[in-house]
This record gives sequence, C-alpha cells and structure tokens, in this order.
Amino acid sequence: MTRWAMVADLRRCVGCQTCTAACRHANATPPGVQWRRVLDMEFGEYPDVHRAFVPVGCQHCDDPPCMDVCPTTATKKRSDGIVTIDYDLCIGCAYCAVACPYQARYKTQKALFAYGEPIASEAKRHDDARLAVATKCTFCVDRVDAGIEKGLQPGVDPEATPACVNSCLANALTFGDRDDPHSNVFRLLAENQHFRMHEELGTGPGFYYVWDKAAG
Repeated sequence: MTRWAMVADLRRCVGCQTCTAACRHANATPPGVQWRRVLDMEFGEYPDVHRAFVPVGCQHCDDPPCMDVCPTTATKKRSDGIVTIDYDLCIGCAYCAVACPYQARYKTQKALFAYGEPIASEAKRHDDARLAVATKCTFCVDRVDAGIEKGLQPGVDPEATPACVNSCLANALTFGDRDDPHSNVFRLLAENQHFRMHEELGTGPGFYYVWDKAAG
C-alpha cells in the first residue's frame, strides 16, 4: 500500500527558507502562516558548536492526535497517509492545534494581506473557506492527486510533487512512497541513519530526518 512520506536531509539543508517561500506562494497562505518552516538550531559549547537547519510542518502522522480530538471529523487521514482538513466540517474550535505536538496548525480569523489592502495576486487567490478554520500543510495533496491521474509519479515528476520539494536549492527535501522498495524515499531511509520528530509519542510521523550514513 502507498504511504506518502517526506525526508529532510539535514546534511544538505542550508536554511535558505526557499521551501517556506515556495509553500506560501503555492498555497497563498496569509502573513504569519508558515505551513513549511525551517528551524535554525545550534548544538554544543564553544568552540565545538554545530548548527543545523530543520524543516518542519505537519508530520502527516500514522496516528494523528489532531484527528482524535476533532469533534466534527473535519480532520481525516487518507489510506495513503496524508492528513487532510475538510473546511466545510471544521468549526474552528482549534482543539487540533492544541493537540498537535508539532505546532503545525494555524487559524486565521480574518483576511490578512502583506500590505494591508490586497494586491491583485492576493485578491485573486484569497479563499474565504480558509478563514476561522484550522489549516496546515497538505503535502500539496491536490498536486499529488492530479499528477497521479495524469500517470505522473509524485516525488519524481515535479508537477505531481509538493512545491517545497521542487523548490529546494540543495535537494535536501525528498517526497515519495515509503513502502515502495524502488522509491527515492525508501532508498534514502535504507541507506542512512534517520529519526522522526517526537517519535516517542507514538504518533508515527510521515516526515523523516536523515543525518548520517547507515552504520556498517
């Protein structure tokens, strides 16, 4: 069975924030809403200090806490692992935002624009359906589904691949089917040491972080 997942290679990420910009452009998110963020982290003590850039967002969990607390079933997990939100069912209670251990959910009460009044591109792409409801990264599910319908392969063909992955200057982000032995994601995880964020909580994140070659 297909299980879509994303991998961030922490050896390659340079913290350029291009994925953040690409996500904002692709999804027309308002100011202050970043479905794809990059954390700038430092480790160690002087003079042995290391810096790492860590892309974060919705982890598309196998057992998403946000889904369990939703009183209207607006949050759902598809059979391919992508977690979605039905804006028609969401009542904006924000229980999911509280339950999410990854701080990946946002709620915008009123229309916000970069310069106060909307410029032409903002006005064209503004969507009232995303006001007063929970929003988050969707793994660009519309692109994925549309690409599959055209016979394209997500993670390989750009038209069927999340915008953040397409934009990554350092090729640090990879998207693909975790359960397909021939996929890019499967090979990356097999060949490298990796971890998942807050994996101890039992959420089963679909976002993996590579940090070194596999031992042996």
